[in-house]
Amino acid sequence: MNIAEEIERRRTFGIISHPDAGKTTLTEKLLLFGGAIKTAGAVKSNKISVYARSDWMEIEKQRGISVATSVMGFDYKGIKINLLDTPGHEDFAEDTYRTLSAVDSVVMVIDCVKGVEQQTEKLMEVCRMRNTPVMVFINKLDREGRDPYDLLDEIEDKLNIKVRPLSWPINMGKQFKGVYNLYEKKLLLFEARKAHLTDEIVEISDIQQPELEQYIGETNALKLREDIELIEGVYPAFEVNDYLSGELAPVFFGSAVNNFGVRELLDCFIEVAPYPKERETDQRIVNPMDKRFSGFVFKIHANMDPRHRNRVAFVRVCSGKFERKKNYHHVRLGKKIRFSNATAFMAQEKEIINVAFPGDIVGLYDTGNLKIGDTLNEGEKEIFKGIPSFSPEIFKEVINLDAMKSKQLNKGLSQLMDEGVAQLFTYELGSRKVVGTVGHLQFEVIQYRLKHEYGASCRFQPVSLFKAVWIHSDDKKKLKMFVDSKNRHIARDKDQNLVFMAETKAWLQMMKENFPDLDFHFTSEF
Repeated sequence: MNIAEEIERRRTFGIISHPDAGKTTLTEKLLLFGGAIKTAGAVKSNKISVYARSDWMEIEKQRGISVATSVMGFDYKGIKINLLDTPGHEDFAEDTYRTLSAVDSVVMVIDCVKGVEQQTEKLMEVCRMRNTPVMVFINKLDREGRDPYDLLDEIEDKLNIKVRPLSWPINMGKQFKGVYNLYEKKLLLFEARKAHLTDEIVEISDIQQPELEQYIGETNALKLREDIELIEGVYPAFEVNDYLSGELAPVFFGSAVNNFGVRELLDCFIEVAPYPKERETDQRIVNPMDKRFSGFVFKIHANMDPRHRNRVAFVRVCSGKFERKKNYHHVRLGKKIRFSNATAFMAQEKEIINVAFPGDIVGLYDTGNLKIGDTLNEGEKEIFKGIPSFSPEIFKEVINLDAMKSKQLNKGLSQLMDEGVAQLFTYELGSRKVVGTVGHLQFEVIQYRLKHEYGASCRFQPVSLFKAVWIHSDDKKKLKMFVDSKNRHIARDKDQNLVFMAETKAWLQMMKENFPDLDFHFTSEF
């Protein structure tokens, strides 16, 4: 199989949702259909132990959450699927944001009871930045949920995207009869079966056929016909190009825990979802068909034991063919690096691979050379774009509790920031160090790891800050004037970019008005 055929058979996507919408359950059922796992429960029971050892930290055991994006690959109907299951907990949203830079499309899971939630809106904003194609799975139809029309209206309103139902539910909760697949003109009859895969599908190409009543009853048949007539009249026709441009989200209904509606989602996905496309660098557009290998690091994960071993960098292959044991150019360091251990992830199993193609995710064992955002290629100087840091929500100053361990503390903070655990801001005046995160739990993670991996003790003292805002101006004199006049509030991020530490929303707005020649950005990449 040549490289063009390898590229066209790949689909790399992320599953995103608000916590508890059923994202991990859907992931598991997709793996079941793909034959990557054999029994339900395999993902949920082993999820953390795959990468982070379930006993690495008391926080994880107590709270039962994963702090890492899981990468799983499997084949389905001749298509190679690379699935990235992201953390749902908002405290680890930074990891999810970066993961979205490595995928070509997403499946968004929405709870039919709760509808669109706050974290879902934030994730959609990130998808919007890249016009990422979005497919929606409205989950938990076996529960008493909200009216499907209301759910669709809310998606359009809150997520600012047009929708097109490609399946439609016949009741919900205890009265749930199944769904009609508008995309394939098939009726799926519901039966609660968590242990194995649903297989009762009825071919009904014309819903006016009288046998519809035999399957779902006269009242439900009448209602379904009315609903479909309304759908065809109100919602736009499904055009693949509208979906690929991020303007239209196809919507499927189902119950992941019962393996219901999942196959239909997957079948449509492999047919319409994009295969790996061009990627932008600071110098040119990289075509996946380019013969020379290129890729970027979007995540780094360290083994959570005191010895700090098995640091793995996750690399998205963008062009050419990655080959194990071959020397590749590290653009930031300007040197060649050879990777003997290259890993692919097949559900729960990790295996050494010799080659990988555009769209694939490769795990590279690393001793500290790689950072998030790094580009690897065969000699070019270009750097891939699109891996921003977002302004954190919570800020705390780092207070060193052991002056004799300052070196260890600084090293630990530097390396943890490289892994994307949080963001570090160092004030120009006084060198105060402030850590910013999107959730409180991250401070516990950092404190634990600093103590057990680096032997450094610290505490975190809350500081009153509204936002860390990256500042830029083409007029260097005016930028310097601002920095000099506000030097008590100026810091640098880990990459030495200038950051304005705004204490209140009103004050930030006043600075914008008083300094119109300055640009204030809420992401590091602008």
